[in-house]
Amino acid sequence: MALRFIGLQDFDELAALHKESADLLAPWLPGRPVTESYASYESYVARFDQPGHEGFLICLRGTGAIVGRVNINNIVRGTHQSGVIGYSAYASTTGRGYMTEGLGLLVAYAFGEMELHRLEANIQPSNAPSLRLIRRLGFEREGFSPKFQFIDGAWRDHERWAITVEMTGARDQASHLWLSP
Repeated sequence: MALRFIGLQDFDELAALHKESADLLAPWLPGRPVTESYASYESYVARFDQPGHEGFLICLRGTGAIVGRVNINNIVRGTHQSGVIGYSAYASTTGRGYMTEGLGLLVAYAFGEMELHRLEANIQPSNAPSLRLIRRLGFEREGFSPKFQFIDGAWRDHERWAITVEMTGARDQASHLWLSP
C-alpha cells in the first residue's frame, strides 16, 4: 500500500470508483458526491490548500490504482495538535485489508511528519465495517454524539473514537512512509 496526496488528476478514476460504489457510500457520506462534477471536485481538492485540511489517496504500491480515500479535517495546532479523519473505501476494493493498511500509513504520517498528537473519527453506530476497521487500528471509543451530522437525509448519531501518538509509537515509525507528489 502507498499513501499520496489527492490531486485534480485523480478525478476520472475517483469518479468511476464513486459511481460503482454509490449504494455502498450513500448511507455514510455527508452531502453530494465530491465527484458529481469536475467543478465540485475542484472545490473539494482546493480545500486541501487550507492549513486545516489534508487529503490523501490510498493506492496499490505496484500499480498506483486508487483503493481508498482519507482526509484529515479540522486540524488544530498549538496545544491540541489534533485532527479528525474521514475515509471511504470502494465496492471493488473492500474486504482485502487495503483500508487497514492504508489508514495505518495515515496514522504514522499524521503522528510523524505532521506532528499531530491525536486523531479522531466519528462513525455511525450502524456502520459495523467502519467500526471494526477503526478498532483494528487501535482507536478507542470515547463517546456518543446524538444527531451529530446530516447524512442521507437525516441527522445521524455517531460514536466518537480517538487515538493518540502514545497509543501507537507511530512517531518513531513514520520515516518509512512513502508519499508521491
